[in-house]
Amino acid sequence: MALNLALWDRLAAVKKILTLFPDPAGAFALSSEEWSAIGFRPQIAARLGAPGLLDRAEKEFDRSKEKGYSLLTLGDAEYPSFLREIFDPPAVLYCAGRTDILERPAVALVGSRRPTPYGRNVAERLARDLSGRGIVVVSGLAVGIDAAGHQGALDGGQTVAVLGSGLDVPYPRANRRLFERITEEGAVISEFPLGTDPLAANFPRRNRIISGLSRALIVVEAAEKSGSLISAGFALEQGREVMAVPGNITSEVSRGTNGLIKAGAKLVETWKDVAEELPAPVREALLSREEDEPREPLPLLSSGEAAVRRLLSPESPVHVDELLERTELSISELLTILLSLEIKGVAAQLPGKRYLRRL
Repeated sequence: MALNLALWDRLAAVKKILTLFPDPAGAFALSSEEWSAIGFRPQIAARLGAPGLLDRAEKEFDRSKEKGYSLLTLGDAEYPSFLREIFDPPAVLYCAGRTDILERPAVALVGSRRPTPYGRNVAERLARDLSGRGIVVVSGLAVGIDAAGHQGALDGGQTVAVLGSGLDVPYPRANRRLFERITEEGAVISEFPLGTDPLAANFPRRNRIISGLSRALIVVEAAEKSGSLISAGFALEQGREVMAVPGNITSEVSRGTNGLIKAGAKLVETWKDVAEELPAPVREALLSREEDEPREPLPLLSSGEAAVRRLLSPESPVHVDELLERTELSISELLTILLSLEIKGVAAQLPGKRYLRRL
């Protein structure tokens, strides 16, 4: 804990210290001068020899326990083994929720903070389909595709959110309820000490953990200069599979994903495309289960509901005025049918009285 507080932003120095001192406790007997003498830069030596560091670490530990957080260090058996394999794993993980799911097969799903309805719908569907088959969906709790992925995963199974701030400073505030639900049903983790604000420089660091926990990374909508592409770069460096959902060639938020596909990323349309690229044991378990699973039946629809459903698209939202023109229904009859389709899970209403088909 003390080592993480002193050098959470200097992971190369942490690795060197853990190599020199298999028992980190022995390292804190050294003074700043002694740290400098064995080759550490003055700035790092000053941090390690700072008065009161061990007291700060003890207080940090106590605060974490009071809040109900788990603390996983690189030396703990519970530390996620897949994350431990990356070049620069966090020295400490703060965890709110279930630590056991960090060891389960996981797929990262990331994308634009300003997605189209198509992108949001695809992210929710992919996450729901994967989590419903036992895959943990990992993302960053950002608004947009991240949030859609978390929500879809919670509808089908479990998800992990990785923060770019301290666990006690959840960000963004707009996703506070989602943060609380994930801590109840999945896990939220961070490498940052308590009280750390969501500074811009923290998020690229956060992204390496998202990919590091995962067997593969899927990008759903991303502009040419996007944090999601940074995540894809980390995934490639870590030896993870990189996949992307194709998008509209005229859309700015599709340029990054379409560019990834041009560069060789796997094109993803359904969960099966993802499963095909996972390690053999995981892939075989997923695909063999699918053979035995009956398809979810479409809810019983009236003739009017079925007719309106046929006019809806899963990709492009349809405005209520267009639906009114293409049917012989009154506005009150149409709105009643659309509400019924929403209740049955067949349609989703978007801002501006636009509708998408879900089933």
